[in-house]
Amino acid sequence: MKKTVLFISMSFCFLLGRTEQKVKSDKPNFIIIFADDLGYGDLGIFGHPTIKTPTLDRLAAEGQKWTNFYAAASVCTPSRAGLLTGRLPIRSGMCSNKRRVLFPDSNGGLPQSEITIARALKENGYKTAAIGKWHLGHKQPFLPTNHGFDSYFGIPYSNDMDKIEGDNYFQDNFIFAEDEYFHAYNVPLMRNEEIVERPADQRTITKRYTEETVNKIKEMSGKPFFIYLAHSLPHIPLFRSANFKGRSLAGIYGDVVEEIDWSVEQIVNALEEEGVAENTLVVFTSDNGPWHIFKTHGGSSGLLRGAKGGTFEGGMREPTIFWWPGKLKPGVVMDMGTTLDIFPTFCALSNTIMPGGRIYDGYNITTILMGNAAAERDVVLYYRGERVYAIRKGDFKAHFIIQNEYGTQTAHPITMPNIELKRDPVVLEKPLLYNVNVDPGEKYNIAGQYPEVLKEIKQVLEAHLKTVRVVENQLEK
Repeated sequence: MKKTVLFISMSFCFLLGRTEQKVKSDKPNFIIIFADDLGYGDLGIFGHPTIKTPTLDRLAAEGQKWTNFYAAASVCTPSRAGLLTGRLPIRSGMCSNKRRVLFPDSNGGLPQSEITIARALKENGYKTAAIGKWHLGHKQPFLPTNHGFDSYFGIPYSNDMDKIEGDNYFQDNFIFAEDEYFHAYNVPLMRNEEIVERPADQRTITKRYTEETVNKIKEMSGKPFFIYLAHSLPHIPLFRSANFKGRSLAGIYGDVVEEIDWSVEQIVNALEEEGVAENTLVVFTSDNGPWHIFKTHGGSSGLLRGAKGGTFEGGMREPTIFWWPGKLKPGVVMDMGTTLDIFPTFCALSNTIMPGGRIYDGYNITTILMGNAAAERDVVLYYRGERVYAIRKGDFKAHFIIQNEYGTQTAHPITMPNIELKRDPVVLEKPLLYNVNVDPGEKYNIAGQYPEVLKEIKQVLEAHLKTVRVVENQLEK
């Protein structure tokens, strides 16, 4: 088996040259499009039978569809912290067993000691913009403009927060009547550090994020740029603009996803019109899996077990697409990757120095993108809060702790005798083991057949825990 590597130090890599006359910068541009609560099975290219995503399907066909790509966590705040820092959220204090995400009454946020992708690229001459949901701290020191982004336009936390008192979270009006109840969520829309609309009219939020992104592409295309577009949706409550009402055979959830696909189309069109498409790497993925407690309004994990909030595959394995016309080797990539890998990869591609003095948990996946080598990553850690619940090493995944997602039964419940998912964590005396290539739905426990594999994965856990240091918890402040 491959040697496990738990961090990457400073990295100097190659600079991509000019590829055509229209390219305005020698350094590549980067765009991350980050959906919220999108399930593994929610895109056409990932198998959904009634949600149409022609643009994302096209990008996957022209670029790379990654089938074993993971978020850094199974809920919003820690997942976003991992993506932007290249570090597991346990290292920055951005995860908690008590409060799993930041709330409007939280006082903490991503510490200034953490260095984001935006800050590192900005030091190398990049223009940067954050658009959409932030959820890494709504107070001034933690906002995007204080973490390396030149501008920000979006909402500071989840679209279901700041709910007006008296509304029942689980009533039908929460998930069905978006026109009548959009004002029940007093979420602010911000530009840079100022609130410009409250409550944000979420019925047009995807459209406005898209317009902002297109404008930023036009504004910044003369220099290398990085745009982080984090959609607020399809997180509950669901909203779509008038042009997408009733468009999808999959109902309102399908409408929302199809509008996001339309958004991607506008962004790609803008890149092509500005003549920078062949110098821009676009990454599309999601922060975590679907929210199963909202049934058809919460998306689908496809054939994967589990959902948002949990550490079965459906909670953290995400539909992921890399697109860079003329640069990537097109195809389906089955190597393992995670959002932690994006930071070191962007730095490598842009000849940006990885800031030192810290442990990174990501890998430079440039050689996989270019089709020159297999993945270096052999391990994925599945954190829930501050604890490692499961570890994947190669083909095999071991569960040490199991727990319901947000107090609800997983979509594919465990049927083994004497093991029951509960609201509180259950530390297993005998860990579960699955071959997630042969059995991606995690149905058939094979721990008894591979004691040597469990022993090796336990050693991985022990080695990792020795690298973890206690830091101030930001979610409990």
